[in-house]
Amino acid sequence: MPDLKAADVTLVGSGSWPTALAMVLASNHRRIAWYIDRPEIYRHVRRYQQNPFYLTSVKLDPQLVMPFDNITEAVAASEIVILVTPAAFLKAELNGLRDDMFGGRIVCSGIKGIVPGNNTVVGEYMHSRYGVPYEDIVIITGPSHAEEVAMEKLTYLTFASPETSHAGRVAELFSGSWIMTLISSDLFGIEYAAVMKNIYAIATGIAHGLGYGDNFIAVLLANAAGEMRRFVDALSPEQRDITDSPYLGDLLVTGYSQFSRNRNLGHMIGKGYPVKNALLEMTQVAEGYYASGCINEVKRKTGSDIPIADAVYRILYLNSAPAKEMRILSKNLR
Repeated sequence: MPDLKAADVTLVGSGSWPTALAMVLASNHRRIAWYIDRPEIYRHVRRYQQNPFYLTSVKLDPQLVMPFDNITEAVAASEIVILVTPAAFLKAELNGLRDDMFGGRIVCSGIKGIVPGNNTVVGEYMHSRYGVPYEDIVIITGPSHAEEVAMEKLTYLTFASPETSHAGRVAELFSGSWIMTLISSDLFGIEYAAVMKNIYAIATGIAHGLGYGDNFIAVLLANAAGEMRRFVDALSPEQRDITDSPYLGDLLVTGYSQFSRNRNLGHMIGKGYPVKNALLEMTQVAEGYYASGCINEVKRKTGSDIPIADAVYRILYLNSAPAKEMRILSKNLR
């Protein structure tokens, strides 16, 4: 067990994104308490300073990156906690923590998903379940893929909080030679946009798998951007420009990138994989699958017209034929 020393930040999660964030933070000489829930990854990182399954080329500085296998100790080690685990497993990940554990801490979410059962984004869940004030919540979003961050490709990260000084404090930890940081106060809009873009990426993957070309996919994503704006505005009326990078940029990178697990899931489904088989083929969680089921419930609050997201839901959960759904969509896009 690592010594309990003060850290600049605590990471919670075991996958590629927390690995990339640990790399960035360490490059800025930040001390990281990293809670790793998978014993085989925890042991490997402790011994070899490397994640054996995700971003395996990344070597971590053992003087700065302290792996923990006890979440209570990891959270206690820092005033800033960044949650970077799939939304579907967040409840289980935090199980065992005292209800007041996050008191006085800045709680950040790098999760681009929705919490099943509660049907809320992570910020709302942490507020209702653990009593974290919205002012103490910071959302971290892209457009960003962990693979490119690990390759030190120029990346823009947005940090959103109603308390912009908290967002700025977290952003300062990450700002560096290849990480540009932006500050926003749009906590809910940015988080819901991050959820929706994963659903739309599944749609673009399905279209690509069915043989539709870039011309059609460009129109599909343009319509998805408008659909996302209407949905987010209905949930959280606020002045925002949907063409800004945390909205449109994140949608585009997730819809087009080779690293997009949601697009890859959709591509397999478009190629004819049954949904369950496609999910089994995935080595990482495709947040859009879970988000699609949750958003189908959330939309009842707003009455929003979201035909692209609805089509993805029918394909994923109602066994509707992908070719049929894309054919219907193609007649209604503009």
